[in-house]
Order: sequence, then C-alpha cells, then structure tokens
Amino acid sequence: MAIEIRKVATRGDLRKFIRFNYQLYKDSPYAVPELYSDMVATLSKDKNPAFEFCEADYFLAYKDGRLVGRVAAIINRRANERWGKRQVRFGWIDFIDDEQVSSALIAAVEQWGSQRGMTEVVGPLGFTDFDPEGMLVEGFDQLGTMSATYNYEYYSRHIERMGFGQDAEWVEMKVFVPDAIPEKHLRIAEIVKKKYNLQVKKYKSGKRIAKDYGQQIFDLMNLAYRDLYGFSELSPRQVQLYIKTYLPILDLDFLTLITDAEGKLVGVGITMPSLSVALQKAKGRYFPFGWWHLLKALFISKPKVIDFLLVAVHPDYQGKGVNALLFTDLIPIYQRKGVQYAETNPELAANAKVQSQWQYFDQQLHKRRRSYVKPIG
Repeated sequence: MAIEIRKVATRGDLRKFIRFNYQLYKDSPYAVPELYSDMVATLSKDKNPAFEFCEADYFLAYKDGRLVGRVAAIINRRANERWGKRQVRFGWIDFIDDEQVSSALIAAVEQWGSQRGMTEVVGPLGFTDFDPEGMLVEGFDQLGTMSATYNYEYYSRHIERMGFGQDAEWVEMKVFVPDAIPEKHLRIAEIVKKKYNLQVKKYKSGKRIAKDYGQQIFDLMNLAYRDLYGFSELSPRQVQLYIKTYLPILDLDFLTLITDAEGKLVGVGITMPSLSVALQKAKGRYFPFGWWHLLKALFISKPKVIDFLLVAVHPDYQGKGVNALLFTDLIPIYQRKGVQYAETNPELAANAKVQSQWQYFDQQLHKRRRSYVKPIG
C-alpha cells in the first residue's frame, strides 16, 4: 500500500499532528507528553517568535487511510547563516515501525528543502535550542524529561538505513546529590568569590527577578552558547516570551545568580522539580486535572528528582570556578528539600567543559541521543 503524504493545512490537521505522538506512545511508561497548548504555540506561525527567522511546514503520513507518521520541515535561516550551511531540519518526527512510512516522511522534508535551495537534511532538531534536539539511541528504559523527546528504539535504525550519518551526539546524566558539598567545590568557590569579587544573588519574587535580570539571563545564554552546535541567537521577542513563560513558574530557591562587583550577571543556574510524572498524569492537558498535577509537582510535593534546565557562565569566566560557586549554593537547598538526584538536559558529548563540571559528583550516564545529516538528492 502506497504512503500518502499530506501537508498540514488546517487547525484540524495541526491537532492530528500533535495528537499522533500521544497516540503512538500512550502505552509507553517512559514517554513524557508535551502539553497540547504548548505544542500549538510552538508550531503556530503567529505565536512562535522563531518564525521571524524560520520557515516551516508540517506533514502527515497515511497508510490505508490510517495516520501512521508525522514530521516537521524547518529552515532556520539565522543558524544557516551563522554556520555557513544550507540545511533543512526535520523535527517532531514520529512513525510506526514501517520503512515505507519513515522514508516517505524524510522524502517530503528533502523535497520541501530542495525547493527552497537547501542541500542537506539534518535532524531531529527544532526551531532553536529551546526545542528538543536529537534522537534517543540509548536509554530506552529510562523516564523521559520535559526538555527532550522519547522515541522507540527502531527510529535510529530507519534513519541510518536511509544513509544518514551522525552529525552530533548528546549525553544525559543522573547527578546524585552528595551528603556534603565536595571539599574541592568549597575551596574553589571561596577562591573565585574573593578573586573576582563575585556575589551570589537569590530572589523571592518572580516579577522582581524578571525585571532585574530577565534580559541579562538570556543575553548571557546568547554569549555562553553561541559556539555550540546549531545554535542561533535568541531574538528580543523570543527573550520576552521566555521571560514571561518560564520565570513566573520557577521555585526561586532552585535559581541562583552570580554577579560581579557592578551587579552584572556572569553566571546562572536554573533548576526545577522534574515534571515528567506530572506530565504523564496530565496526558498533554491542563484541564480538567492536568494543572493540579503540575502545580503539585512544582510547589507542593518534595521533589526527589530535579531537572537542570540551564547552567550558563559568561565566556570571560568559563573555566574559573563559577560553576563551583553555583553548586555550593544549590546543593544545601537540594539536601534540605530531599532531592536525590538531578537530571541534566542533553549535553554535547564533545563539550569537555560541560562534562567536567560533574567530575566531583557521583553520576550515571543513562541516555544518549544523536542528530543525523545527509546530502539531499
């Protein structure tokens, strides 16, 4: 039976695109569904500021009249200019274990990209680094996280069979909270604090931190991450959206700022209670009871697991011990709240600076993911 590819053209089509993931993974104990409303906002041209520099279309695959796959085709013009590429990205890709289906989805992305002058197809990637990156290749028996996608084991086999080669690799770690702050961290933190006249700042008000440091947090991200794989600078509209979306929902005990003598931000660590189980219970919906599961996980229950959302240090201070200052502040908070371990975001395996920050902790590498690339045609 031939595969029919249909471009998403209506709100109903977009609803099917989003809900296909929920259906495909409804019986998986490891997949964590994204919130439906968040997905609508991300994929809608009138709601996502990334469309200032991105172009995208979405495709659905049907076999014998049944929906069997989906994929997004994305061109990030800013990233292509930054890295000297002509790449079309494939993202939010899901499919049944059928090579005809996966091949038809990728062919749709290649054709779409070729029509727009692209010469390579790469993915899985989203619009920006704030979207999920990479395809899971290890850790299929591990619970997913809010910031990364889960996929079945057969996905990478399909992609590699089509001639894709590895483009980048990420690892994810469980970092266990120690009984005491590592002695070396204490020494380094004290030295760097005195040497550079650095201060630890904490806030109790989300509105106040947004006013004082919201812009600086994302400016720091643009600086700290500018040389990382596929990065494209966040636009002012994106920054304002993320300030409005994320800062109000954070437990500010888990957010630490490091500033210099003039109050300029040089380091930030943002962590939050894991929402994985709450999102599974919510099943992609705020209502009728999804909001309660999320609220409970964020502010009521004592979290056993936290997610490292963001650790960023100004390039002028990287490798000088600022990370030790961050962890020296955060570890006692984790201990007091009963946190057992932290789950890192996907981190580039080749980024030695990032990997080295965990060397004084008990840790477990439990997931690995990859992006793939191949020429079009």
